[in-house]
Amino acid sequence: MSMVNSYETVMVFSVKNGEEATTALVEKFKELIAKNGNIENVDEWGKRRLAYQINYETEGYYVVVNYTAAPEFVAELNRVFNITDGVLRYLTVNKD
Repeated sequence: MSMVNSYETVMVFSVKNGEEATTALVEKFKELIAKNGNIENVDEWGKRRLAYQINYETEGYYVVVNYTAAPEFVAELNRVFNITDGVLRYLTVNKD
C-alpha cells in the first residue's frame, strides 16, 4: 500500500471565459481530487484581483483544497493542471 500524505493545493482559474466555465473547472478538479484522495476542506475565495498580470489577465478565481492522497497522485494532478486551459496558476504544498 502506498503512503498517504496531507496536501494543500491553491488553484487560480481564469475568469475570462465566464462564470460557468470557471465553475466547471472548480468542479472538475474537486472531483479529480475526491476520486484519488480524501478531501478534508474546500475553501473558495472567489474572484480576486491578481498581484500582477498573468496571460494579460488581472483577475482570477481562487480555490484552496486540503486533502490526503498518495504522492503519485500529486504528480498526476500537476500534469492535468498543465494541460488544462483556464488554469492560471497552482501550488501544491505537502503539509506533513
